[in-house]
Amino acid sequence: MVDIIDSHTHVDNFEAYGWIDPPEKIIDLLDEAKIQKAVIMTYCDVPVLKEDGLSYIAEAVKKFPDRLIGYARLHPQAKAKAIRLLEEAVLDMNFKGLKFHSESISTHPYHEASLAMIRKAGELNIPTLFHCGDESMSLPLQIAKAAESCPDSKIILGHMGGYFHVDDALLVAEKYENIYLETSAMPYPDKIKEAVKRIGAERVLFASDGPGCNPDLEVKKIKFADLSEKDYKLVMSENFAQILERVKRR
Repeated sequence: MVDIIDSHTHVDNFEAYGWIDPPEKIIDLLDEAKIQKAVIMTYCDVPVLKEDGLSYIAEAVKKFPDRLIGYARLHPQAKAKAIRLLEEAVLDMNFKGLKFHSESISTHPYHEASLAMIRKAGELNIPTLFHCGDESMSLPLQIAKAAESCPDSKIILGHMGGYFHVDDALLVAEKYENIYLETSAMPYPDKIKEAVKRIGAERVLFASDGPGCNPDLEVKKIKFADLSEKDYKLVMSENFAQILERVKRR
């Protein structure tokens, strides 16, 4: 029995955009999928769209401390304020990672504002999770430029290239050892198996991107990849547990 850790889900309450996903919703989905713990983050980018987004995540984690792990989704163009919020989130609120969605923030992964925050994340020993799919500012080759500029920071390619750029994600993960591939919302189980073969199971992370994607279906996708028992445990739990252990504390 593997204690599964889902490394990418969302909770938020932002009526202007119709984002109403309280923590109870993801907890129910985790229970259905037999997932023990999950990373949560907002849909909005703090502090530009929502000032209290980090507090919302912190309250959700406080409500379900044995189930939920907080990530800070921040807007790098807030610059010094964003860096201060990241430090506070990690050192004072026990957050464990940084999230960027380059389309949402209209900022390239390799923009200096993004790089400053990725470097700060590296100093705090937390990973930076990028939305990495088929949109024009979220491609694997673009995020690879950030990985090259920030070799001491762990960078996770969420969705590992989406539908049409998975091969590029595999190529950049082979080139840069600080890149991890995350499995959510990418529809090809055989590509997960290929990733394990090409870069090693130690840099592949399970995630669902729930509630937008169904966590139970995402777990089944990994099972269809037909990994060895050892590699399955690494992907579903052990790799991310090791990342969590290294997070800087005050």
